[in-house]
Amino acid sequence: MMPSFDRQAMARALQLAGRGNFSTSPNPRVGCVLSRGEELVAEGWHQWAGEGHAEVNALAQLGDASGCTAYVTLEPCSHHGRTPPCAQALIDARVSRVVVAMQDPNPLVAGRGLALLRAAGIEVECGLLAAQAQALNKGFVRRMAGGLPWLTAKSAMSMDGRTAMASGESQWITGAEARADVQRLRAQSCALVSGVDTLIDDDATFTVRPESFRSAMHDYQGERWRQPLRVIMDSQLRTPGDAQLFGGGGDVIIATASRDAAKTAALQAAGAEVVVIASDDRGRIDPRALLSELAQRGCNEVMLEAGASLTGAFLQAGLVDDWFIYMAPCLLGSEARPLAQWPMQQMAEQQALTVVDCRAVGSDWRWHCRPAGVATREQG
Repeated sequence: MMPSFDRQAMARALQLAGRGNFSTSPNPRVGCVLSRGEELVAEGWHQWAGEGHAEVNALAQLGDASGCTAYVTLEPCSHHGRTPPCAQALIDARVSRVVVAMQDPNPLVAGRGLALLRAAGIEVECGLLAAQAQALNKGFVRRMAGGLPWLTAKSAMSMDGRTAMASGESQWITGAEARADVQRLRAQSCALVSGVDTLIDDDATFTVRPESFRSAMHDYQGERWRQPLRVIMDSQLRTPGDAQLFGGGGDVIIATASRDAAKTAALQAAGAEVVVIASDDRGRIDPRALLSELAQRGCNEVMLEAGASLTGAFLQAGLVDDWFIYMAPCLLGSEARPLAQWPMQQMAEQQALTVVDCRAVGSDWRWHCRPAGVATREQG
């Protein structure tokens, strides 16, 4: 097989895997194509947790896959989960060669799928377009290797670096196009985290809105998607029982340091799950402990949409991996709230950021940044 064709086939498999951006969690996004010679004859991707994996969906398109080469973006699984092992499905289909982008970081697989294929006499190669495959599943990789999800923070600010008026009023700093772009980020996330102050100030639902979601996704073709888990950090259980949050669709967690039985019962009656999270000596929820809890619940990517205080807390804890900052062409004045609460006294304390991308979104600008050190954390 020509190396150029191998790359072309794997690139198509990665493209297919991306169709699961909004629906596969807690599973990874995986694509698969089958070729006979240098002709692509079948393709599939993992669409929904608990349903067929990419390899099975591709094999279902062929009556006879014997002698085919399978290109898979992640090592075929070797264990029984909600579905049978894909490595065995490829063996049973009598494919002759399997090309894999990256080894599965899941300890239940971690090379066992490749070994199973080789033991069956199938030619196996691993590592083609591995960086692209890892980027597609960076949250899954982080959760499996490091026990935490990938955290993306989102902020909207004026040109003078302000995110809300002193009263907390913040709707709307940015325009409709930027807000639609945020819908895409939300839709890709397993969970959305915010603070009780933001909830009280905005009475937001923190949901993915279908009309905005579709307009924001230029490649949307009817793929399935789900509302992210909505998590409110509320150390003293101040969340109003009549907040719009409870009517927005999708599950709600109130993360708290309080064990007040009456307040807990009231929020449970409103439809929330109340979870006590470890706190510091001032009664504030530990951000790392919260992310660990979400990882245990199968969250691969988590989005933080919060005010200056919580955004600063996650930044100071070194937990922010991606930071999308939407900058509007306006001024809010010196009394307005800052981008992040992070007291610094000397230039030596400054936090370096790497700008991954900067682009216009409607009349606003979107900065995609990463705090220093994220690159070294990408492996988990």
